[in-house]
Amino acid sequence: MSTKLYVGSLPYAVTGDQLSELFSQAGMVVSANIILDKFSGRSKGFGFVEMSTEEESKKAIEMFNNYDLEGRNLVVNEARPMGDRPAGGGGGGYGGGGGRSGGNRRDRY
Repeated sequence: MSTKLYVGSLPYAVTGDQLSELFSQAGMVVSANIILDKFSGRSKGFGFVEMSTEEESKKAIEMFNNYDLEGRNLVVNEARPMGDRPAGGGGGGYGGGGGRSGGNRRDRY
């Protein structure tokens, strides 16, 4: 089991320091990061916590999965590597439009 945990359903006001402080109840926190929207700079409501050992990660999952934090039930589980996630939506290609030609219409008469 990895020592990096996904933490979802976070209240938007929670900081990385607060997350680290909370998870330190389960053991030594190596890092705690809140994911921010790159345009607004606001929290996206999830983050990652890295614990120092697998045992501490398991303890943190047991302690904080479904934990009520400021009225929101946290979702805590093992983080998956980037390559292990299902492919995202990606946009479909929009083909060229059809139809009208602009320009001189004299040839129609």
